[in-house]
Formats: sequence, structure tokens, C-alpha cells
Amino acid sequence: MFLSRIFGRALFTAAKSETSAATAAAASAARNPLEEFFEADRSTEDDKPVVYGRSWKASELRLKSWDDLHKLWYVLLKEKNMLMTQRQMLHAQNLRFPNPERVPKVRKSMCRIKQVLTERAIEDPDPRRSADMKRMINAL
Repeated sequence: MFLSRIFGRALFTAAKSETSAATAAAASAARNPLEEFFEADRSTEDDKPVVYGRSWKASELRLKSWDDLHKLWYVLLKEKNMLMTQRQMLHAQNLRFPNPERVPKVRKSMCRIKQVLTERAIEDPDPRRSADMKRMINAL
């Protein structure tokens, strides 16, 4: 019994020190949450223009599950907030907003997600659930 207490304490202390070391490493590597509202700065040495992707097509979104569409909506919302913050910050400094075509791509994708969700709500045979889904979609 005495030995089990000693070994138990030693193991607990070792596990505790490893956990605290891992937590400290994660905290030092963690970024400020406000940094997510700004795009990472590109190197000024890069002469190549950055090519950004296209907006999502409704046919692609129809293949996604409810959870995938939900996650994608919030990724796009985060991207939209980042772009709007960056545009406002640069406008206040009288600087040009780089790649302004990204904003309409994000908005189009968000509108298409709403369209796909509305189509699913209309096709739902239960009128109550359909009405609830439509109310939720309109609140987005």
C-alpha cells in the first residue's frame, strides 16, 4: 500500500509536469484571436500575383451534408469578416485593398449555401419542420 502511494504520486507528478509543459508550449504557440481578422502578410519579395479560388457552385453544395454546409458557412463568414476588416483598415490608411474580387466570391458562396438549404427546406414533407428550417435560414 505504501509503495503504491509512492509510485502513484511519482506517476501523477510526472504526468502533471508533462501536461503543464504541453499546456505551456501550446499557450506560447497560440495566436491572439484578433489576428484571425487580418490576413497574414505576404513577403514583399514575391512578384507573382496570388491567385485565389473560385466561389462554390450550387451543384457542389447540394452534395454536402448539413454539418458540412454548417461548417462551410462559418468558414465563409470568418473569411468575409477578415476581408471586411482588412478593407476598412486599408481604407482608413488611404491604401488600396488588394484582390477586391474575393469579397463577391465569398458572398456568392454564402448565397448559394442559403439557396441549397432553402431547397432542402421546401422539399421537406413535414410542414412544421420546413417552416422552422426556413425561419432559421432567413435568420442567417
